[in-house]
Amino acid sequence: MDRGGRLNAPWFRRAGERVLIEVHVQPGASRTEVAGLHGERLKIRLAARAAEGEANACLVEFLAERLGTARRDVSIEAGATSRAKRVAVRGAKFGPETLLGGR
Repeated sequence: MDRGGRLNAPWFRRAGERVLIEVHVQPGASRTEVAGLHGERLKIRLAARAAEGEANACLVEFLAERLGTARRDVSIEAGATSRAKRVAVRGAKFGPETLLGGR
């Protein structure tokens, strides 16, 4: 738990008003979904190919929808061309822990 009594996991942390989420993406899947954990990262399958930014756009849209925030409030901070990414989220209505447990 952090100082505010909120849950933290190896794959996410709070940084001020942002939440930083460490993800491992699998582009080209049959559907977009959370697939559990991949080491200390959240594994997300993406129904978009890894070309011309399609997978990144799909990831941003998926996280914005699942966390209840606008797409403009979700940004890829590191790993734009890698499967391992760090994503920053602002103004989420739901905590990142809901990604694993549904809501």
